[in-house]
Amino acid sequence: MIRASRLCRFANPLPFGRLNHVAIAVPKSKPILEAAAMYKNLFNAKVSDAVDLPDHGVTTVFVELPNTKLELLHPFGEKSPIQGFLDKNPGGGMHHICIEVENIEESIAKCKAANIRTIGDKPKIGAHNKPVIFLHPKDCGGVLVEMEQV
Repeated sequence: MIRASRLCRFANPLPFGRLNHVAIAVPKSKPILEAAAMYKNLFNAKVSDAVDLPDHGVTTVFVELPNTKLELLHPFGEKSPIQGFLDKNPGGGMHHICIEVENIEESIAKCKAANIRTIGDKPKIGAHNKPVIFLHPKDCGGVLVEMEQV
């Protein structure tokens, strides 16, 4: 039986916004534009150009869906942060979800107060040129969660 106190870690819940995107890791062996073409051809989705983000160690392509986006991630450089994920999941797969927040600093403080670890101490500028930070999957039910300030 789960105790109610385990279900409510936040005294003041975060003002989460909408789901911004679901990120999917694409293995190095598959060209990212080939992966993007599947969404474009099968679902008639709008697909962005591939963008290299050397500071993040990934190449991204965004697939726009009616209610959210998919972010295709491809390793960029020798020390890509998604390479560990791809080593464990050679075929690729869901890497993280991104939730919008109004104030990232306030959200980080609330997470830390609830003993939810962040990956890194400070937000970085993400693929949408907005501040982002990741929450540790061990504290989020096994899911890597990205918070993005909107």
